[in-house]
Amino acid sequence: MARAPTTSDVFNAIAEPRRREILTLLADAERSVFDIVDAMELPQPSISKHPKVLRDVGLVDVRRDGRRMLYRTNAHAVKPLYEWSRTFERHWRRQLNAVKQRAEARAAAREAQSGNRRNDDSDDTRD
Repeated sequence: MARAPTTSDVFNAIAEPRRREILTLLADAERSVFDIVDAMELPQPSISKHPKVLRDVGLVDVRRDGRRMLYRTNAHAVKPLYEWSRTFERHWRRQLNAVKQRAEARAAAREAQSGNRRNDDSDDTRD
């Protein structure tokens, strides 16, 4: 099956790391392309196409302010992404809890081993 074009599929659009970074920037405040370029510290040609792609898939809205185009996150359009990602939250939580339990068990085992060594060392000094 062919991949959907980036300009028509939200998931393909956010697959690009720079677009995700732009969405994060726009979550805080409305910004122009120049503001985005300054915040990301990258040349404008490498940034300017990304807000357009995000707009084309509906994740950002744009308005004109004089000669500037101001972009902002379209919270309504981002909500389905959030809801979809929440379906994996239970899995992530379960995995993180398992990692935490293994780490705590290893730490307890190391602590028990070092406690046994200290006891063995103190027994050796009594002889």
